Amino acid sequence: MKKPLIIILVILLIDQSLKIWIKTHMFIGQEIRVMGDWFILHFTENNGMAFGIELAGESGKLILSIFRFIAIVLIAFYLARISREKVHPGLVISISLIFAGALGNLIDSAFYGLIFSESAYYHPAQLFPEGGGYSTFLHGKVVDMFYFPIIKGHYPAWFPIWGSEEFIFFRPVFNVADSAITIGVFTLILFQRRLFPRKSDHGTNEIVSLP
Repeated sequence: MKKPLIIILVILLIDQSLKIWIKTHMFIGQEIRVMGDWFILHFTENNGMAFGIELAGESGKLILSIFRFIAIVLIAFYLARISREKVHPGLVISISLIFAGALGNLIDSAFYGLIFSESAYYHPAQLFPEGGGYSTFLHGKVVDMFYFPIIKGHYPAWFPIWGSEEFIFFRPVFNVADSAITIGVFTLILFQRRLFPRKSDHGTNEIVSLP
């Protein structure tokens, strides 16, 4: 169980440290160009899931936060079980990444509304403000900051629905927690046959190593 804990703690430390710095040093919409026009720190917040996907209204926000909590509990039980079994290390690492990412965003949703003042378009937020936070438990906003507009252009005029509109790849703004979830999920999908144990001809579990 030692390796999963290290992965989770490192992801959470990086994720929360960067979010707290962004929240207390930048205002909404502010940008810091790290590498030209293709790697930008762009401060934004969202009420929903990874990459800015949202559920409408306060009830949607509450439902999403509760769903996150239930998912994290289930993932924690699964991670604890596979950590005690003879499974491929890549499976443990992938689930640890997903767990850490989900927990990182849940911390935002659960506590940021309680410990931060509202971020605005003209000044950064304050940590532990005198008058209390901007929202209630489970109603905080998730902090995003990574923006990679690598390719910019316009759709052809004949293109359905989006004809002549601006095209940007990659448009969504995300955070470290989103990245951890995405890496973990894609690893499970791409290497599922190697990460999950399978029955051999003799009925025993066979672990196939990554190349």
